[in-house]
Amino acid sequence: MRLMMLFTVLLCSLNGYAAKMEKPATAAAEAKILFDPAASSVKWEGKKVTGQHNGTIALSKAEIMMVNKELKGGEFIFDMTSIKDEDLKDPAYNTKLITHLKSEDFFDVAKFPTATLKIKDAKSVPGFVGPTFDVTADLTLKGKTNEIKFPAIVKTKDGKTTATANITIDRTRWDVRYGSGKFFKGLGDKVVYDDFKIDVALSTK
Repeated sequence: MRLMMLFTVLLCSLNGYAAKMEKPATAAAEAKILFDPAASSVKWEGKKVTGQHNGTIALSKAEIMMVNKELKGGEFIFDMTSIKDEDLKDPAYNTKLITHLKSEDFFDVAKFPTATLKIKDAKSVPGFVGPTFDVTADLTLKGKTNEIKFPAIVKTKDGKTTATANITIDRTRWDVRYGSGKFFKGLGDKVVYDDFKIDVALSTK
């Protein structure tokens, strides 16, 4: 009986010692990074047969989630009412273009004042200098959601985080069909190309 008790005490002591020897699990380092809309920029570019236009769109929200320095999520809200053109210097032509872009022919901002991009997945790209990711996200524009993919770079230095992304979308996937040769025939030099570029540069304060 005493031998059994001694054995039990010894076993408990060994288990306790082994538990102390085990390394504690390392908690994942999570960080939600909020970018400063005033220090960030979103530039757009659209092309047509006879030329192109470019401008900006303001952000009302921009945040990403990093886990152990890996991009794991994020959400961005674009203020579609803020669309501006930077290439047309004549005020009348500039206003005419912006009014058209805000109309039902394009982004119908009266009905859909915001667009949203949500990151679903991101994978590190090996061989690049700095944290570069292949990003998969859902873009909601004009009330319609489609999956898109694009490269992004996230860097942190001296306490400041920056992120850049170059995105190209086919606008017709979101029913922005005005001037598209894919849906309208005989447009000639009035064709507006379907691809629409968005360059994003984000920064914390």
